[in-house]
Amino acid sequence: MKYSPHEYQRFAVDFIKTHPISAIFLDCGLGKTVTTLTAINDLLFDSFEISRVLVIAPLRVARDTWSSEIEKWEHLKLLTYSVAVGTAEERITALRKQADIYIINRENIQWLIEESGIKFDYDMIIIDELSSFKNHQTKRFKSLMKVRPKGEA
Repeated sequence: MKYSPHEYQRFAVDFIKTHPISAIFLDCGLGKTVTTLTAINDLLFDSFEISRVLVIAPLRVARDTWSSEIEKWEHLKLLTYSVAVGTAEERITALRKQADIYIINRENIQWLIEESGIKFDYDMIIIDELSSFKNHQTKRFKSLMKVRPKGEA
């Protein structure tokens, strides 16, 4: 499908590209995922500012939404991705694949950082549903803060 962004989406893409730490707050259905993927695509293939992206999302969104959005849009055809959900063995296999974007569910972020044995070397971190990280006492929050200086959260 051809992508014809609205003006607010163009603004959001430019904002992500020019602000290493940014947040996009749009209502459901207004294209946050495709907007973010467009910025990732530009940062990967136009300006070469990043090379590995980690997306942290709720399980269903991690498993289904991000990959379907990548597949849906014509301008994102160069993006490669790997969905790291399921058993520990399935997640390890997915994280060892060569890809531009690695997608994991939020319940496994502590596992990724502290138990997986996979080097945490992402240039960009996307947190889908940021509200799930609002409690600074949770294990997922504390784990992410251990590696935050290594990426943009």
